[in-house]
Amino acid sequence: MKWMPLTLKTFRLSLLAVITATAVSGCGFQLRGTSPVPAALQPLAIDCPNSLPARFCESVREQLSLGGIKLEPTETADYVLTLRDYNQDRRASAITAQASAAEYVLRHSVTIELHSANKVPLIAATDLTASETYRYDETNVLAKQREEEELQQQLGDRLAQQVIFRLVPMTQERIDAALEAHSADQKPSESP
Repeated sequence: MKWMPLTLKTFRLSLLAVITATAVSGCGFQLRGTSPVPAALQPLAIDCPNSLPARFCESVREQLSLGGIKLEPTETADYVLTLRDYNQDRRASAITAQASAAEYVLRHSVTIELHSANKVPLIAATDLTASETYRYDETNVLAKQREEEELQQQLGDRLAQQVIFRLVPMTQERIDAALEAHSADQKPSESP
């Protein structure tokens, strides 16, 4: 009879796990870092020229792939996400009494556009920016250089996440409405 409470305890834990999983999935919970991009944007191509950092372009592709978005070449995709004008900026934001930089602001920006295969704009050119501030210490230059390199990578990843989140509202209904509005604008106006 000792094995009976153990089985009952296991059953209760299993039941609790199932109830928790159901509650979490029902409330819209999503793991951090997963792509919330709607399936309506499939298949999607990414136009990321060589002038942009390869790590940034790969981060965008990876996040989309992890979210289940099918990526294809530009020629065969229904939608094209264009990334351009990637900029990295580093500016002193605080100065010491000796007139040397005490704090820096790192800023990354990129311009994105989304259009259909037949060039109908779905997201007009939009600038996205990510920034971070860090303290600079002249007595610990190597460690601060490593910290800056790490922050540069993190900013690129954050900017890639912003790109993904800009695609979230693109449901099939919104895409259809944009396509209809574009075709209505293209029709010549009738005069009486």
